[in-house]
Amino acid sequence: MERSCIWMKRLVVIGIDPVFLVNTPSSISSLRSQSSSPSTLVSLFSRHRSRSLSSTACSLSLSALPIEDDASILLNSGVADSKIIGENSKTLLKGMRYSELEKWVQSHGFRPGQAMMLWKRLYGNNVWVHSCDELEGLNKDFRKMLGVHAEFKALSLRDVRTASDGTRKILFTLEDGLVIETVIIPCDRGRNTVCVSSQVGCAMNCQFCYTGRQASFKMGLRRHLTAAEIVEQAVFARRLFTNEVGSITNVVFMGMGEPLQNIDNVIRAADVMVDEHGLHFSPRKVTISTSGLVPQLKRFLHESTCALAVSLNATTDEVRNWIMPINRKYNLDSLLGTLREELQHKHNYKVLFEYVMLAGVNDSMEDAKRLIDLVQGIPCKINLISFNPHNGSPFKPTKDEKMIEFRNVLAAAGCTVFLRLSRGDDQMAACGQLGKLGDFQVPLSRVPTRFESVLSGA
Repeated sequence: MERSCIWMKRLVVIGIDPVFLVNTPSSISSLRSQSSSPSTLVSLFSRHRSRSLSSTACSLSLSALPIEDDASILLNSGVADSKIIGENSKTLLKGMRYSELEKWVQSHGFRPGQAMMLWKRLYGNNVWVHSCDELEGLNKDFRKMLGVHAEFKALSLRDVRTASDGTRKILFTLEDGLVIETVIIPCDRGRNTVCVSSQVGCAMNCQFCYTGRQASFKMGLRRHLTAAEIVEQAVFARRLFTNEVGSITNVVFMGMGEPLQNIDNVIRAADVMVDEHGLHFSPRKVTISTSGLVPQLKRFLHESTCALAVSLNATTDEVRNWIMPINRKYNLDSLLGTLREELQHKHNYKVLFEYVMLAGVNDSMEDAKRLIDLVQGIPCKINLISFNPHNGSPFKPTKDEKMIEFRNVLAAAGCTVFLRLSRGDDQMAACGQLGKLGDFQVPLSRVPTRFESVLSGA
């Protein structure tokens, strides 16, 4: 294990990005066997750029290695989304927890108190700095060191599109040229929400979701976002729109991607968001959504105090296997049984079930009655979500009257249930509409025979 870490460190030292090698021992073995051919490394890592875009931190210990540079500080602390190696490289500050930033500042000869002043300028005090020019009030030598060694921005603003209802969709360009989307959802009641992405694309291939239809080398997934790239979305939201719409009070991890597939960076980003000296979101107002990755769900409930949302969307395995292929691995019994067991140990904690209503598929009164039975014994709230149509989808939204009837059945049984109307759909900013299709789309799953007539008539 230690030898593998040493090998990865050497890759970084010579300028190679280990993004595709983390947690993939077979890849390491393969490259070792080809180490006599320099061209092999060139071809495998030809897309490398100066900043490491590692999707997760290396889980292997580096504590035994005799290294004293920025790399040792950050890799030992688990930070993997920073420029950290090379004579002219810089460390990306976003994505570090405060304790890690403090160690980094001290490693450059400055006091912990200066780390706190920097932290507050990164995330608090209504500053949200993006460059050294905005670091007024800090020690001159400290600012000079930051100018040489620190990088402040993880994203580049590409475009902002405003829907007729005031919803904003922000397009960001990543350092490798890929594009992600973030949504700002203003509310007259002061509950302004930023919806952040956790991946470029998504591998889950949910049949009703536009993001997962974007094909690439791993179904619809291009890569994980780093913790810095996730945090920066919330920073940009406050920086760009606080004066316009008021304070951004809520964060939902419901943009592009399956957050719990990128659990290391998602938990790290959430920790930064709820830090009381930084962005200071309430943990109850930071919601991480999942399609139902059971092992990661259990880990999240053990390690994070933030809220959890589960995208349910069906009341039978037959339907959920079809519209959410993850159910073939973690079926309803496994998913709901895990929640029922784990939430026994969480005080005053409710999971949010999301239920996208698809006309003729999952919106019958029998579905409503089954849903009541499924959530028994699970402290929960239920969001009924109107399906947002998009190009290439065979589904249609349930009519409003039927959604209300469905809701009334749940409410009569004592369920806490809400109707969630579409926001930003005229700019493809609504739930399930983020992303851009390429020339090739992920194939749709086979439609169960009894639903073929429903979809053909849709």
